[in-house]
Amino acid sequence: MADGEDHTDFEVVPGTPAPGPPPRPLDAIDRDILRILQTDGRASIRSVAERVHVSRANAYARINRLIEDGVIRGFSARVNHERAGHGASAYITLKIVQNSWRTVREQLQELPGAAHIALVSGDFDVLLLVHTPDNRTLRELVLTKLQSIPEVLSTRTLLVFEETDLDPDRSRR
Repeated sequence: MADGEDHTDFEVVPGTPAPGPPPRPLDAIDRDILRILQTDGRASIRSVAERVHVSRANAYARINRLIEDGVIRGFSARVNHERAGHGASAYITLKIVQNSWRTVREQLQELPGAAHIALVSGDFDVLLLVHTPDNRTLRELVLTKLQSIPEVLSTRTLLVFEETDLDPDRSRR
């Protein structure tokens, strides 16, 4: 954001479900605001308002409503993990003890380099994305940390050779 623009700090706790009533339906302006913020999470209220053709107060209220409704879960930077010193990335599939998801999730969240955790259906139960400095660290994470979690029955590691962040605008094409 450039100096002189509106700066607003939003308090968002990642992964926290939105309390209260179900979210309101999104209109075209809400969807445009989401697209703008997905492309540039640092966009100022003024810039968002100008781009969607509403007042700053309206843009501010809409963004706050999207946060309160749990549509916007937070703001973050897209990181080039290799340039940030994490040259090894992997998706790790886990089979876990039935009904142990919450316990396992808490332990996975504490792992260094854990970037994404999903409970899934199919041949395994959990999909974990990790970024580590190198293969040795990845090996230690899998063999020492993951496999020492009592509820983890088995793991399978899929090395990531290359990754590409998708452009949020691609769905509009």
